[in-house]
Amino acid sequence: MSITAERKQELIQKFATNPGDTGSPEVQISILTERIKNLTDHLNDHKKDFHTRRGLLVMVSKRRRLLDYLKRTANPRYETILKELGLRR
Repeated sequence: MSITAERKQELIQKFATNPGDTGSPEVQISILTERIKNLTDHLNDHKKDFHTRRGLLVMVSKRRRLLDYLKRTANPRYETILKELGLRR
């Protein structure tokens, strides 16, 4: 269910704005998207796992808030992250 350390480092390197950057909205959104995909697969198998479903909803709302922030402050970066991650809005 969780994302591996290697995959997390790949995402950080791909979406970081500066070397060693882990806190930018792009990095956070990409990591949350990966975790959301993993939990969605888990919930397809375990339909009655309501505790995990709640965690998934929390992650989705946090990603939504980060995307709204990015759209408000830097619209070109917002458009880029949507295209690279394949998110629809």
